[in-house]
Amino acid sequence: MNLDDYKKIIKSRMSDYRYTHSVNVSKEAVRLAKKYGVDTEKAAVAGILHDITKETPKEEQLQIMTDGGIILDNVQKNSSKLWHGISGSVYIRDVLNITDEDILNAVRYHTTGRAGMSLLEKIIFIADFTSAERDYNGVKTMRKKADKALENAMLYGLQFTLKDLSKRAMIIHPDALACYNEIVINYSTKGTAK
Repeated sequence: MNLDDYKKIIKSRMSDYRYTHSVNVSKEAVRLAKKYGVDTEKAAVAGILHDITKETPKEEQLQIMTDGGIILDNVQKNSSKLWHGISGSVYIRDVLNITDEDILNAVRYHTTGRAGMSLLEKIIFIADFTSAERDYNGVKTMRKKADKALENAMLYGLQFTLKDLSKRAMIIHPDALACYNEIVINYSTKGTAK
C-alpha cells in the first residue's frame, strides 16, 4: 500500500477534522524528517496513520487491543484517551500488515512518549503538537523549538502536557514521566538535550 491508499482508509474511519489533522501531521512529519535525516516515507505513513483509531468506539478499541495480545496496565485501563495510540498500532500491524517496528512504535507512543524514543517516534510526537491546524497557546513556541532541536521540542511538549494533566487532576502515564525524566537527565549530565 502507498500513502494514497492509507489516506482512503483513514478518510472512511474518521471525521473531516481528524482527517485534516492526520494529513497535516503527515506533512509536518515529512518536513521534520527531512530536517533531521529520518526516512520521509516512514514519517509520512506514521503521520497519516497515528490517529487511525482515535474516533473508534472504546469497546472496539478494547477488542482490537485484546485480540492483538495487549494487556493494559492499571493507568491505561483508567485512561481511555491513551487507547488510540495502542489500538492504532495493533490495527495497522494486524489489519494493514505494517511490520516496521519504528512506525508501530511511533503510532503507539505518540500520546505519551517513552524513554528511548527513536527519532521517528519523536517526530510523530512533535508533529502531532505542531500540525498546521493547531492553534493552542504556545504552538508557535513549540514550532520554533521543533525547528531548532527535537529534544527541546520534546521537553516543551512534555512540560505542556504534564502541567495540563496535573492541573486537571488527570492520570499521567509512567511512559510520559520516563520520557520527561530521560530528557531532563540528558540536559543535566550533558548541558544540552541529545
